[in-house]
Amino acid sequence: MELPFRHILSVSELTQEIKKLLEFKFSDIWVEGEISNFRIPTSGHIYFTLKDEESQIRAVLFRMQARSLRFVPEDGLNVICRGRVGLYEKRGEYQLIIDRMEPKGIGALQLAFLQLKERLEKEGLFDTARKKPLPMIPKKIGIVTSPTGAVISDMLHIIQRRFENVHVLLFPVQVQGEGASSEIAKAIKYLNDHTDVDVIIVGRGGGSLEDLWAFNEETVARAIYNSKIPIISAVGHETDYTISDFVADLRAPTPSAAAELVVREKREIENTLRYLRTRLESRMVEVFQRHRTNLFHFRKILISPQKIVENYLLRLDDLVSRFSILAAWILKRNREKFFHLSERVYLRSPLQGIEHHRLFVSQIGKGLEQNIRHTIEIHRGKAGGIVGKLESLSPLSILRRGYSITRKIPSLQILRDAALVGEGDKVEVKLYKGALLCTVERIEKP
Repeated sequence: MELPFRHILSVSELTQEIKKLLEFKFSDIWVEGEISNFRIPTSGHIYFTLKDEESQIRAVLFRMQARSLRFVPEDGLNVICRGRVGLYEKRGEYQLIIDRMEPKGIGALQLAFLQLKERLEKEGLFDTARKKPLPMIPKKIGIVTSPTGAVISDMLHIIQRRFENVHVLLFPVQVQGEGASSEIAKAIKYLNDHTDVDVIIVGRGGGSLEDLWAFNEETVARAIYNSKIPIISAVGHETDYTISDFVADLRAPTPSAAAELVVREKREIENTLRYLRTRLESRMVEVFQRHRTNLFHFRKILISPQKIVENYLLRLDDLVSRFSILAAWILKRNREKFFHLSERVYLRSPLQGIEHHRLFVSQIGKGLEQNIRHTIEIHRGKAGGIVGKLESLSPLSILRRGYSITRKIPSLQILRDAALVGEGDKVEVKLYKGALLCTVERIEKP
């Protein structure tokens, strides 16, 4: 009996046939599952297991494809993968060779944004304690943005309108697309190392998350963090938030708003100066009124005419000295404040404007000091008149004119009626210079 023909395959041949079937049948598929056993060897390829509740399959994402990932894969993350089924002949194992991968339920860009935000926040890049204050009046403003479009035009127009003659240094960069983040980071570093700008605005107009992605890159975030110059982030519209907004010293809702925040209006500066001058004048009037009240109260509580004169003159001299010192100190302090503000005010001719205000304050100080000294002299004259009146009413002045004071001994009762003494009583007669001890020999009644 002849045996039937048998087609015998080697292991390699069988493996080849299976590989052809798998790669033909599953050449372009989408697979959903959870990542586990995630690892990246030195080769840079990504190996992991894709599983669900009942099954699992090995998967690989080669290094070239992995470079295009916007997020970081990790164990436990649900993903949707596109690729093909391949068979590794050496082991006879099939696996999923992935060309594209995205997180399930959330976009890759959004997940990458959240992952980077969480990591940088843990490192302390968002801490408010390290944020630098903006200068009150910047002399020079650096802007990092695209040189074309309405954004830079709007910002320049607003800055010029609010405070003219402020210098603006534009560093043109690409604000979206490949290489944009690198240009922005280099621009920030250059402005820190090679310019004298006081503040930097980094931004662009609105767009999608992908359009704004350059400002979500880690290189830009770290460049902003390492900047010694205060940075305002002005990216997109008011509802758009990027990593740059969290790292920057100040976030502006729009580029136009950043231009308004970076410089104060000239009218506001002038109002501040007027307010300081008014406060100075009011303070001087208040100090003078308080010391005048103290002088009046001090005069009322004195008893002896001679003590009134001595204490009043001493107190008056002390007040003059203290008041002069206080006036000089207040003028110096407010003059320093005024000079500090004046140095930062840039008018059409900044130096001339500062000198004008310095002379103005000096004239006010001199005029105020003259008024104070004149007022003190007036009150010194009034005080002299009061002293003269007191001296004219003094008992010593009456005795000097030839009158005397007679007192009964030993009671020292002042005698105004001869009937109060008898013959033989002793009396003391007080004269302007010295006193007489007498005995009554005869009494003459009126």
